Amino acid sequence: MGSAQLAVKRAFDCLLALVSLILLSPVFLIITLSLKIKSNGPVLFRQERIGYGGRPFQILKFRTMVTDTEEDGVPVLAQKDDERLTPVGGFLREHHLDELPQLWNILVGEMSFVGPRPERKYFIDQIMEHNSDYRYIYLMRPGATSMATIYNGYTDTMEKMLIRLQMDLDYLQKRSLLVDAKILLTTVKYVLFGKKF
Repeated sequence: MGSAQLAVKRAFDCLLALVSLILLSPVFLIITLSLKIKSNGPVLFRQERIGYGGRPFQILKFRTMVTDTEEDGVPVLAQKDDERLTPVGGFLREHHLDELPQLWNILVGEMSFVGPRPERKYFIDQIMEHNSDYRYIYLMRPGATSMATIYNGYTDTMEKMLIRLQMDLDYLQKRSLLVDAKILLTTVKYVLFGKKF
């Protein structure tokens, strides 16, 4: 993907994120009220992830779990049917609505619509012990969706992390505006028709 395509990709990200934030504002309001009424704790969940160029940033999500899920300070991977999920959180997670606040991450340039999912440094260090090629992931802006997200599902084991890494490295070699469009359209189709991923 050359500089011209990267510029188009960034412009598309900004425009689509801004329009989506405006059009989906009623959905944001409904989710916010539901979380406030049905569970205690903050509406938004913030967590440090490593992004473009190896720089950390705060990823945003609607909170889906009970508070203090990592009291001992040791990061724990989220599971598909995690027992720490709240009732509202389970619904949001199942329909990928918890990811909507990442539209802000995209708008401000910390993420893109399509790219490798950003990971925590704790798990990156473990992945690097198996495959140091993870460093090439830093050449891309992290994304809200990717081929690995669609076809590898919840990355809750080291085996899946390494599969995801290989798929993301493959994307790095083949990425283009057409590839991004296909990934984005597939993601939207899966979300709208309730296909699990």
